[in-house]
Amino acid sequence: MTVAVLGHAGSSGRAVGIWLVAVAALVFAMVLLGGTTRLTHSGLSIVEWKPVTGVLPPLDEPAWQAEFDRYREFPEYKQLNLGMTLPEFKAIYWVEYAHRLLGRVIGLAFALPFAWFLATRRITRRLAVRLGAILALGGAQGALGWFMVESGLVDDPAVSHYRLTAHLGLAVALYGAILWTAFDELAEPAAARGRGLRLLAYGIAALIFVQILLGGLVAGLHAGLIYNTWPLMDGSLAPLNLFATAPWWRGPLENIAMVQFDHRMVAYAIAALAAFAAWRVRRAPQASERQRAAALLLLAVVFTQILLGIATLLAVVPVSLAVAHQGGALAAFSAALWLCHTLTPRDRA
Repeated sequence: MTVAVLGHAGSSGRAVGIWLVAVAALVFAMVLLGGTTRLTHSGLSIVEWKPVTGVLPPLDEPAWQAEFDRYREFPEYKQLNLGMTLPEFKAIYWVEYAHRLLGRVIGLAFALPFAWFLATRRITRRLAVRLGAILALGGAQGALGWFMVESGLVDDPAVSHYRLTAHLGLAVALYGAILWTAFDELAEPAAARGRGLRLLAYGIAALIFVQILLGGLVAGLHAGLIYNTWPLMDGSLAPLNLFATAPWWRGPLENIAMVQFDHRMVAYAIAALAAFAAWRVRRAPQASERQRAAALLLLAVVFTQILLGIATLLAVVPVSLAVAHQGGALAAFSAALWLCHTLTPRDRA
C-alpha cells in the first residue's frame, strides 16, 4: 500500500521507535508513581491545578507555610490529618509534586520530538495523525487527573473510585497506543497466521485491560484490605455478602466483596487463556520463533503477576508489593500487546 509522506526524506522508523519506547517507559514509571501517590495518601496534598505556574514547588519557608495553610482548609486535613506538622506535609507534597512533574516531563518528551519529526518531514501522514491523537490523549489524561483529585477536595477526603479507575484506564490506553506504535516502527511485519489464534491473543489483551480496570476499582474501594486470605474468601470460594448490594448492577462496581471476587476470577481466566495461547502457538507448525517467545513471555509474566497479587493480598497491601503488582499488570499488558503484534500482518508505511 502506498502512503503519502510529509516530505521527501521518508520515514525514520528506527529513530521514531526508539523515541516512543523511551516515552512508553516514562509512562510506565508514571503509572507506578501514581500508585505510590495513592498508597501513601499523597494525592490530595496539592489542592490547586496550575499546569504552567505549578512547575515550581515552594522555594522558601513562607511559601511552604502558605501551601500548608491552603491544604489545611480542605477535608483531608480536617478529617484525617488534623495536627499534621509542616515536615509531615512536605513528605506527602513531594510525592504528589513528583507525580505532576513527571506528567509535564512526559508531555515535553513527546511533544518536542514529535514537532521535530514533523518539521523535518520524517514521518508519514498516517503516523503523524496517530501521534497527534496520542498527544491529545495525553492532554486529556492530565485534565482527567485533576478531575479525579477534585473529587476528594469536597466533603469526603477520598477520590471517586470511578474517576480513579478512569484515570488509570486512560493511562494504560495511552501507554498501549505508544507501545503499539513503537512496535510498528521497530518490528518486522508479521507473517499471516490463523485468525482464531490472533483473536485469542487480542481477547487476552482486552481481558488484561479489563482486569487493570478492576484493579482500579479494588484500589479505589480499598477492597484489598479485606479477605486477606487465599485461595478462599472468608472461608469459602465466594463470600456470603457477594450479592448484598442493590440494585444488582451496582454490585460489580461498588460491592467490595464482589469487586475483589471478580478481580480474582478474571486473573484465573487470564492465566488459563495465556496457557492455552502458549500451547496453541507452540503447536502451530508455521509459528515463528518470535511468536513462540512472545506467547511464553506472556505466560511467564501472567503467572508472576498472579503470585505478586497473592503476596500483596496476604501482606495486606504494603506499598512496595502493591506498586510491584501494578507494574506487573502493565508488564502483562505489554506482553499481550507484543503477542498480538507478532500475530498481526500489516503493511509497512
